[in-house]
Amino acid sequence: MNSSLRDAERSSGAAPLIPEGLDAILVLLRHGQTQFIVEKRFQGQMEAPLTRLGERQAELAGERLAHPHAAPPLPIPDTPPFAIVHSPLGRALRTAELVAGAMDAAGRATPPLRPDAGFLEIAQGEWEGLTDTEIKARFGESLAAWRRWPTRFHAPGGESLEQVRARVETSLAVILAELADGTPRGTLDRHQVLGYADTAHESPRWSLIVGHGGVFRVAVCALLGLPAAHFWNFDFGLAAISVVEIRAGRAVLRAVNLDEHLGREDGAVSAESPLERSQSGAL
Repeated sequence: MNSSLRDAERSSGAAPLIPEGLDAILVLLRHGQTQFIVEKRFQGQMEAPLTRLGERQAELAGERLAHPHAAPPLPIPDTPPFAIVHSPLGRALRTAELVAGAMDAAGRATPPLRPDAGFLEIAQGEWEGLTDTEIKARFGESLAAWRRWPTRFHAPGGESLEQVRARVETSLAVILAELADGTPRGTLDRHQVLGYADTAHESPRWSLIVGHGGVFRVAVCALLGLPAAHFWNFDFGLAAISVVEIRAGRAVLRAVNLDEHLGREDGAVSAESPLERSQSGAL
């Protein structure tokens, strides 16, 4: 491909961190419910163990990923994941362990789990471990600013979105390079509209990332080539499945917050109110 055509490809919506021509899928899975969430505390990079419900949510997510083509189907190949990468924090590690265990039990072989500090939750500094009420009383102005202008303000002693994006992009680039290694390049000269099957297109590799709501907001902005000001335009539910498809180097958001697998008989879906969490600004 000549340089002018390559430049044109990059201007077609492909983020620079994505290898040229890559066909692949990234599945983002947020950890299950934690004790801090039950107590309405900001977590950040503090350790907060999964509750019993959180562990069940992780198991259900694993069972769903083991049968991606069961109704309603997920936009994921019916193959084992190429890699399972997780935040080193205990809630993400435990979620990844339970997901892998459920997939293995269903006959879906999984690769070894791999921690990656690039996917740690956003450090929330002096807010970590405090409730929303406590933070409002002590840091009301900075909390309000964070909710409105996340690129300009962050928790005292915490990370800026610029710092987070740097580490997230580094880790994403490693995963994407692995997915691209040894695979043929895809092309944009195929159907780009859902409903038009392309039978000649083989199932791409896919990798699973188990992490956190805040860091996933940053990751999606990076993959879609969006500025960090769009941080609050995305949200990720507990143990919900989100899918980013890479088509010939261009990221396409295929699914966000799929949680039908959690069911409602045990309160798994209603355990956390998305409206309450988005209004609190908690991570």
